[in-house]
Amino acid sequence: MLTSQRKKTILELLGKEGQVLAAPLAERFGVSEDTIRRDLRELAAEGSLQRVHGGALPASSAVAPFAQRRALESSGKRAIGAAAAAMIEPGQIVIIDGGTTSAELVRQIPHSLAATVVTHSPTVAVALVEHPSIEVIMIGGRLYKHSIVNVGAAAIEAMSHIHADLYFMGVTGVHPGAGLSTGDLEEAYVKRALAARAAETVVLASLDKLNSASAYAIGELTLAQTIVVERATDAASIKALEAAGVSVVRA
Repeated sequence: MLTSQRKKTILELLGKEGQVLAAPLAERFGVSEDTIRRDLRELAAEGSLQRVHGGALPASSAVAPFAQRRALESSGKRAIGAAAAAMIEPGQIVIIDGGTTSAELVRQIPHSLAATVVTHSPTVAVALVEHPSIEVIMIGGRLYKHSIVNVGAAAIEAMSHIHADLYFMGVTGVHPGAGLSTGDLEEAYVKRALAARAAETVVLASLDKLNSASAYAIGELTLAQTIVVERATDAASIKALEAAGVSVVRA
């Protein structure tokens, strides 16, 4: 079998099964594991999959630049944003992450709501300027331009003084085995630190993020208590998330 044919079959298996392992692939194709690992490395370099220990998972497609992702209309993300906004109670302290789904959440917050929003996203902070009863606390740091959020040691230090009721987390990958992940190391640290400062973490997971993984782990699925998904999410995906110990809300 040609290398190109083998790679095509690997991607087909990945799409069908949601995970591939190097040893079974080597046996299936009658080649060495080193050959399979080389195939996986090359496919990962193309952005076709995400390598993990022993094999590979589907790569998240939610890694395009912020402006490009924002330009894509998504009724599913709007529904997730509306469901998340409905969880906020008057008087609560709420952490809102950066990202396009979080932007939809902010658009759905009633102008009459009285609450405190903590964010490391300049986009989120500016979007709340016209909400007269929401106090906005901005966390500073180095601007990570891909997601337009502040990251780094200064951001993590500022978070240590916060006790929030809810944290709405944005991710690029949600996978029953690989957990929650994102495409930047410092962003992963910041998300983990924010989760530690909230009584409850709610992950906003559109279809493009489910059953996929990115390069940097934020934590296990159970780092979150709730995951909000699109109504069109298949039952098998929801069952796998619930089996991992989290509550799933269909938006």
